[in-house]
Amino acid sequence: MNINKLVLKEIVRRKLNFFLGLISVVFAVTTVTGALTMLKIHDLKTGEIIAQKELETSERMIILEDDYRKIMKNLGFNLLILPKDQNLNDLYADDFASKYMPESFVDSLAASPSMLIRHLLPSLQQKIEWPEKRRTIILTGVRGEVPFLHKDPKEPMMVAVPKGTMIVGYELHNSLDIKTGDELKLMGRTFKIEKCNEARGNKDDITIWIDLQEAQELLQKEEEINAILALKCHCSGSDLASVRDEVYSVLPGTQVIEKGTSVLARAEARDRAAKEAQDAILSEKIHRNNLRKERENFASILVPLVLLTSTLWIAFLFIINVRSRKSEIGILRAVGVKEISIMKLFLYKALLIGLSGAFIGYFLGFGIGSIWGGLFSVSFFSVSQFALTLLFAPLLALLAAYIPATIAARQDPAEILRED
Repeated sequence: MNINKLVLKEIVRRKLNFFLGLISVVFAVTTVTGALTMLKIHDLKTGEIIAQKELETSERMIILEDDYRKIMKNLGFNLLILPKDQNLNDLYADDFASKYMPESFVDSLAASPSMLIRHLLPSLQQKIEWPEKRRTIILTGVRGEVPFLHKDPKEPMMVAVPKGTMIVGYELHNSLDIKTGDELKLMGRTFKIEKCNEARGNKDDITIWIDLQEAQELLQKEEEINAILALKCHCSGSDLASVRDEVYSVLPGTQVIEKGTSVLARAEARDRAAKEAQDAILSEKIHRNNLRKERENFASILVPLVLLTSTLWIAFLFIINVRSRKSEIGILRAVGVKEISIMKLFLYKALLIGLSGAFIGYFLGFGIGSIWGGLFSVSFFSVSQFALTLLFAPLLALLAAYIPATIAARQDPAEILRED
C-alpha cells in the first residue's frame, strides 16, 4: 500500500475538505505575517518621520542661528571691556569712556583660547568740538573686528572704516546737508564721506567714525583705546561672572559690563524655538509609540484568536473526514494495515495542508501587510521568519489532526464493517 498515493487520491476525491483546511491555515499565517509586516513598516516609517523632523529641526536651527547672527549684527555688541579705573558714573554721564588702555589688549584677548566671547572691536571714542563745523560730536576710531586666532573666521559684525574716509551719523549729515562722496575737513585733515547712517535715535546720530589709527593721531592717543566691544557667546556656562573671570585672566587691568537686553531676549526666543522643536520631535515619538502599542495590543488579541480558531476548524474538518471514511478505514484495518499507517493517511494530509497554507499565507500576508502599512519593500522579507512559518504552520495542522487521526487508527474494523 502506497500511503502517498492514497493521500493524493483522498485530496482529489474530497477537494472541499482539503480546500477548507488550506483556507484555515492560509488565513492564520496571513494574519500573523501581515501583523508582523505592518509593525515592521510602522517602525521604519517612525524612524523616517523622526529623522525627517530632526533634519527639519536642524535646518530650522541653522536658519535661527543665522537669523540670530544677523539680528546681533544689527543690535550690536553686548559686552563692553573698559579700563579698570574707568568710573562707570562718568561713563553713563558722558556716554563714552574717559580712561585709556593699550591697543595691544585686544590682540592679547584675540590670541587667548576664549570660549565665552566672540567678535572683538577695539575703539577709541571721545566727545570733541568739530572746529570746521562748530558742532559738538563724538569721534570714534575703529580698526575693524579682530578675529580670534584659534577660531574659524566668521562674518564680522562690523567692518573697518577705510583710511581717509568717514561714516557720519544721521543728525550730522541731515542738518549739515552732507552726502556720500562729499569731502570734509575734520581737525585739519580731509576725509571722504563713505556712508551716511540712518537715524538710530541715540548718540550714534551725532557720531563720526574714522579709522582707529587716524583717530589716535587726531586725538594724540597713539596705540591707545578706551573700549573693546565684544559679543558674549550664547552657550552653557556663559554667565557674566564666567565671562569676567575669563577676560580678567588675560587682561587683569580691565572691567567688563554687559548691555543689550534686546540681544538677550532674542537669544531666549531662539532657545524657546529650539525647545519647541525638540518637544515636537518627542511628541511625535510618543504618538508613534502609542500607535504601535495599539497595533501590538490588537495583534496580541487577534493572532491567538485566529490561531485557536484555525486549529479547532482543522480538527473539526478532520473529524468529519474520519467519519466519512469509516468504511475505507475498516477495510484497510481488516486487510492488516497497521494503526500507524492509518494515522499517516491523515497526518500526511495535514502536513500537506500546513506546508501549502504556510507558503501561500506568508506571501499573501506579506502583501496585505505592506498594503495596509502603506509601503512595499523586498527588504521586509525575512528568510528566518519564512522558515519559521514553514515549520510552525505544519505543526499547527498536525496538532489539529492528531486526535482525529488517533481516533481513526484505533477503531475496531469488525465493528465498523458490521455497522456497514
